[in-house]
Amino acid sequence: MTWPLQLVIAAFLLVGAVVALIGSWGLAKLPDFYTRLHGPTKASTLGVGCTLIGSLLYFSLQQDGISVQEALVTIFLFATAPVSAHMMGKAALRRRLPGVAGTRNMPDR
Repeated sequence: MTWPLQLVIAAFLLVGAVVALIGSWGLAKLPDFYTRLHGPTKASTLGVGCTLIGSLLYFSLQQDGISVQEALVTIFLFATAPVSAHMMGKAALRRRLPGVAGTRNMPDR
């Protein structure tokens, strides 16, 4: 494996780790459910997706052909993360969970 390809794989892994870290920080620090919902869903989609793509590239180059496991997990992640975030948001709206005053579309309380 050549060094430019190793650099691309390392960049995917590094970007994925940084985005996942930022998303977990957002989950811990944001004030209410609606704003906390964005951190892990965006981070899992982009951060874990980048990590899986880096892993897919590495193991595909080590073997002959595409690594099927990483490809399936990546497709499953990109298909399910937005849907689950949407469903959690709809459930929170239906249950009328209060939001923090001053955030977008939230009534002052």
